[in-house]
Amino acid sequence: MARNNDPPQQHLDAWHDALTSLQVLQLDPHGLGGVCLRAPHGPVRERWLGALARLGLPLIKLPGSADTERLLGGIDLSKTLQTGQLCMQAGLLQQADQGLVCVPMAERLPSALLAPLVQALDTGQVPATQHASAPSATRFGVVALDESLPDEPGVNSALQERIGLWLDLQALSPSDIEAGLDDSEDDALQIRMSPDALTRARAQLRQVQASDAQVHALCASALGLGIGSLRAPSLALRVACAHAALNGRSTLDDEDLGFAARCVLAPRATQWPAEPSEQEQPAEPPPPEDTEPPEPPPNPEPPDNTPNEPPPGDAPEESPPDPADQEPTAQDLQDMMVAAALASLPPHMLDALATQKGSKTSNTSGRSGQTRSGQQRGRPLPPRPGRPGGHARLHVLATLLAAAPRQRLRQAAPLATLSPLAGDNPAAAPQRRRIAIRAEDFHIQRYQKRSSSCLILALDASGSAALQRLAEAKGAVELLLQESYARRDSVCIVAFRGAQAQLLLPATRSLVRAKRAMTGLPGGGGTPLALAIKMAHEQAALLQRQGVTPILVVLSDGRANVTLQGLGGRTQAQADAQHWGQQWQLSGHRALWIDTSIQPDSQVRQLAATMGASYLPMPQVQAQRMALAMDSLLSRSA
Repeated sequence: MARNNDPPQQHLDAWHDALTSLQVLQLDPHGLGGVCLRAPHGPVRERWLGALARLGLPLIKLPGSADTERLLGGIDLSKTLQTGQLCMQAGLLQQADQGLVCVPMAERLPSALLAPLVQALDTGQVPATQHASAPSATRFGVVALDESLPDEPGVNSALQERIGLWLDLQALSPSDIEAGLDDSEDDALQIRMSPDALTRARAQLRQVQASDAQVHALCASALGLGIGSLRAPSLALRVACAHAALNGRSTLDDEDLGFAARCVLAPRATQWPAEPSEQEQPAEPPPPEDTEPPEPPPNPEPPDNTPNEPPPGDAPEESPPDPADQEPTAQDLQDMMVAAALASLPPHMLDALATQKGSKTSNTSGRSGQTRSGQQRGRPLPPRPGRPGGHARLHVLATLLAAAPRQRLRQAAPLATLSPLAGDNPAAAPQRRRIAIRAEDFHIQRYQKRSSSCLILALDASGSAALQRLAEAKGAVELLLQESYARRDSVCIVAFRGAQAQLLLPATRSLVRAKRAMTGLPGGGGTPLALAIKMAHEQAALLQRQGVTPILVVLSDGRANVTLQGLGGRTQAQADAQHWGQQWQLSGHRALWIDTSIQPDSQVRQLAATMGASYLPMPQVQAQRMALAMDSLLSRSA
């Protein structure tokens, strides 16, 4: 009997897939790439990590504060300074051979650690360093813990692409897990496999076969979900084979493909699968013409050697083949996997996917604005060789690491350095040598600073639906400004109606000013869309000169009917809008077009593509939905 406080079935399925992923991961950690877990700190994540620790695989933690020497192996500085001899240490990747590398806060992993980690995943070898002449072989998987907030970017795409299993446990609570399993089932659920069972499963994995239709369905499903990388269907095939071997099967079935679709393809989706158009439907045969059919030839008499054949009229009809006996086609498998993937997506994923489809040009906008290198404040970057002086500060540890391998050569000749306690008597001086440091050993500190972002909201105040649009846009702006102080973001509002565009609100983070500016805005009149895009372009240039990253959101139905000169004329107005849309695309800034038309208009979609903007149809404008779409746009990194 169902209880009133039972968790949603989708939460139970997500937790079951998370536990199954741990079992699958034991078979081939390196081949599957690992797991990317998106979950905040809490009992749910700790319970999953506790099960991960009980797998019996080598598990090495990679802190974000580690340097390249600690990751790849190199000089043990403390032992080298203590003993006076060059001492080497094994890197974290070498220690994780045939196991897993756990990366907490993987979304903040610096590029100096990300690049060799990705290279080691691709080649199966730890890259050579300045202290190691040859790379060393190692095979491992990665457990990337994504702790980013909804308004922050996640794990770097280069690392995500090489990780097979993606899990999202943000919506789960401890009560959801406890309600799904009672005590007896929890005790019976053994995440860790015995050595004999693990050996049999790995041997079974080498025997699993996939049909051509299943491979074609995996690739077609990935393409339909907007996944352009071939790594995704390859990893999905590996995951499906591992799931089949875990269940003792030598061939793939729908359950294996469905698990791969939910855990590999669905989280990578960038678009909803397009429905087949009418042009793709098979053409029906033309109707028969009204002509007299030709006379059939006379039937020859049956030969004497077939006396047992029944006459043609009495021939038994062949029964149609049973659909259960037929093998599913590639199209059937594709439909099944796409349906499984869509069923596992969280709410509001449609809007998030729509905002992620941007232009092909390289945009410079992001969550926290453009990045700038600095030498005084900001996020620390790996040190690099250079001379200290002015604003450049010496990085002591990196300088010592660069000088340590050369001490034996530099101190071949005795140095005339005395201890302060020895006075003027050289015989009383202890036999110690100072560390010889040269100018080529100097390393300086570096930092990275980020500028703030400004959301330029272009509001269409024309038409009969202007009052509803303005009311909902006001609510969306209020929701965004409530979080602006944490991200240092601001909002700029450009309203256009009649024959002019108006800078309704300069860039501000004040919620009071935004409410006051949008309260008395009238609606109705023409649509000077070109003037609005031109004013937004001018505001973006001004903000960029101030070190602020501009992002444009256009809320309009796109039916321009007022030219740049303030005159009527739909054809010229559309041409002017196209021209300034191209100018915005050349600026390289990110943009989002929210189409408020009753039916999505192809002309508006084309104008959004000209601007290099993401396109999101929203016939019924809703403040919460607008805020989620804008926040998704802000959360994307450059």
